[in-house]
Amino acid sequence: MSIAFLFGRDLRLQDNEALSYAASLSKPLLPLFIVPSEFDSLSPIRQHSLVESLKALDASLPGGLEVMHSKLADSIYSLSGIEKIVATRAYDTKGMLWQADLAEACFSKGIALELKGSNYAVAPGTIVKDEGSALKVYTPFFKRWMLHGWDKPFQLDVTAVSWTKAKSSQMPLPSAPSPITVRAGEAFALRTFRRFQKRALSDYSENRNRTDLPGTSHLSHALAHGEIHPRTLLSELGGGEGAEVFRKEIAWREFYADVLYRNPHTLDDYYEARFAGMRYADPVTDADKLEAWKAGRTGYPIVDAAMRQLNQTGWMHNRSRMIVASFLVKDLHFEWQVGARYFEERLTDFDPASNSHGWQWTAGCGTDASPYYRVFNPVLQGIKFDPKGEYVRKFVPELQHIDGAKVHEPWELIDGYSNGYPERIVDHSQERDESLMRLQELKK
Repeated sequence: MSIAFLFGRDLRLQDNEALSYAASLSKPLLPLFIVPSEFDSLSPIRQHSLVESLKALDASLPGGLEVMHSKLADSIYSLSGIEKIVATRAYDTKGMLWQADLAEACFSKGIALELKGSNYAVAPGTIVKDEGSALKVYTPFFKRWMLHGWDKPFQLDVTAVSWTKAKSSQMPLPSAPSPITVRAGEAFALRTFRRFQKRALSDYSENRNRTDLPGTSHLSHALAHGEIHPRTLLSELGGGEGAEVFRKEIAWREFYADVLYRNPHTLDDYYEARFAGMRYADPVTDADKLEAWKAGRTGYPIVDAAMRQLNQTGWMHNRSRMIVASFLVKDLHFEWQVGARYFEERLTDFDPASNSHGWQWTAGCGTDASPYYRVFNPVLQGIKFDPKGEYVRKFVPELQHIDGAKVHEPWELIDGYSNGYPERIVDHSQERDESLMRLQELKK
């Protein structure tokens, strides 16, 4: 009898606690992946992102990766000669529900299921106040997270494992070609981290918010797919201001995972329930405005550049995510879930906790100090975080004829619209006042 290791959001061999445990059982080990049911609804670039990650994992395994593209129960029932399945424990809402279904399918088949480890340096639910309650604010969470610490990375001797050769590989096929070349896999993630350490870590605190500079790690895709574990990153960060700020960014990811684990309804519902009673735009009635936001044709250059970056590359700068989220919720008055769902469809680095609670933070209905009355001014945000206009000109070709920071206000120029750039669909100052009025209505 053999054991199967079921990969999920942990598509790597090293620093994989659950996989190391499965290998320690000294039995033939089948590496297995079951394609998620939502695969067909994802954007082509997100589909390619997963497939490339699976291909890289498949190539790193001596006998290949068993890939099944059928319903969960059918996949489990089709397994033969497997006495136990080992997997990394999920802590996100959908992941926990999926593993509950997995447990039921395994029970019906007579297969034992063992869940180990997590995709976080500190498993969600671990960090608590002295009396045992959850922390609802990031800063005290970070302090206790640091004091708690984390394990050293788990090392696996791949050659010492008795791998079972994959019998078949039902690798999913993307619905359309990818607009870019997707590079993925554990080895590429490690190289990306090494380049980041040399290229941008020392200046990370200064440049991470600049949309026009390569100041971020570009590891979000690898973390989302589990091609690298945050433990690995933390173990090699060292000191310095840049390293400290990057460590805090990892802690934000773990804080949001903790919040979602303790409040699973907040995947698609309000953390602060009272905001469900606010007046919002209707996605059907106001479809034109929503489509303009999605397509990057709102008439606000920094917003449009960010949305086109997402549509073209499957990724968006973190500062840009806050800008477009604020614009959708505060200028166009849609509920945050509308934007969160679009991000889920498009982002190759989609992470359920970071996505939902990142949106709720900007929308003002989430954790921490996130007041609703904070409304990002898209012009000022553009001037501050794209001071030379290079980010806008890269993704908005209609504005390439405008030099410098003037690109953020084409309506101020005689030739600002000469290449077909759309006029503003709303007046920011008016919509800011409208948002604050709706907040006052809610308070009443």
